[in-house]
Amino acid sequence: MTYTSLLLLYASGIITGGIGALLGLGGGVFLIPFLVLVFDLPMHQAIATSIVAVIATSSAGAAMNLERHTVNMRFGMLLEIATVLGAVLGGITANLLSGAVLKKLFAFLLLVVSVLMIRRAQQRRAAEEVHLDGILPGSFVDDATGTEVNYTVKRIPSVMSVAFVAGNVSGLLGVGGGIFKVPAMTMLSGMPIKAATATSNFMIGVTAAASAFIYFANGHMDPYIASPAVLGVLTGSIVGVRLGRKIKSHVLTWIFALVLLAIAIQLYVR
Repeated sequence: MTYTSLLLLYASGIITGGIGALLGLGGGVFLIPFLVLVFDLPMHQAIATSIVAVIATSSAGAAMNLERHTVNMRFGMLLEIATVLGAVLGGITANLLSGAVLKKLFAFLLLVVSVLMIRRAQQRRAAEEVHLDGILPGSFVDDATGTEVNYTVKRIPSVMSVAFVAGNVSGLLGVGGGIFKVPAMTMLSGMPIKAATATSNFMIGVTAAASAFIYFANGHMDPYIASPAVLGVLTGSIVGVRLGRKIKSHVLTWIFALVLLAIAIQLYVR
């Protein structure tokens, strides 16, 4: 491992950690393609590195979001029950599948979610719609507009079902599960996207930790790869959380969808 490679890993961690914290994805959804396409890492090893990075992203961003009251803790802990169960199952399943199958599955899932988010962004160009007739109320101050946002959540059983799938995908592909939890919380439960991304970021560390030991036990963790990447992710996560406070909600939705679409296409073509 050369100094250039270490710096490149650190820089990639900053970028992926920043975007991951901004969108509540944990950074794994961006770090895995980078490790596979640039460093030619085996898919299982890239996933193991990503899981550690997801834990770092959550640790750095959750404290800042909790301080701003953007996280809906009660809703997050409820969803985490289903997510962790799915994560353990996914971590076990991943060691039974080939790297090629994991790559194709990863690209397909990203493509589906990005299309759903683009459709949502097109349908809601005006002010973000929130619901006040649900349960588990939450409120936060949107720094981009200076207004207080009050909301409740709906369709909790449906979102918990998605959370189980998200946990399974997290353990299977090392992406933190945010690629499904954020769309589910916004499109099914009616949460504002800033609250959804903050709550997702709060949850993903626990989800990743549930499957991390499985990859470690199977020898997929390389500390020389993981260490510089995680340090970069920690730095980027702090920047991403602060940037997310200043961006308007509909812009954040478009960023979320288009970034996922670009990565899905690139990974599928390769």
